[in-house]
Amino acid sequence: MRITPLLFLAVPLTALAVQAGEPTQMRQRELVHLVRQDCGSCHGMQLTGGLGLPLTPEALRDKPLEGLAATIHAGRPGTAMPPWKTILSEADIRWIVEKLMTGFPKE
Repeated sequence: MRITPLLFLAVPLTALAVQAGEPTQMRQRELVHLVRQDCGSCHGMQLTGGLGLPLTPEALRDKPLEGLAATIHAGRPGTAMPPWKTILSEADIRWIVEKLMTGFPKE
């Protein structure tokens, strides 16, 4: 039986993604649903703005990733933006911000 070299690469790459804290595929689907539904209720179902600011790559272009992650983590006191730190891990938050900055997936 011959195993292709690509198979040997797939396992280490998967392990690296888990070690780096990237959410699993199942968790990513849950996060997409959460952002589209929960965040979309204020930021617009297409994330183009509403009560909250737009969350499109164009709108976030000049914003630092760390600042956006901090906003999701701790919320914005005195505004409608709640903290998500009790529901989302740091890896979840980072994944969400990275996807928002490059174009958020559809459900």
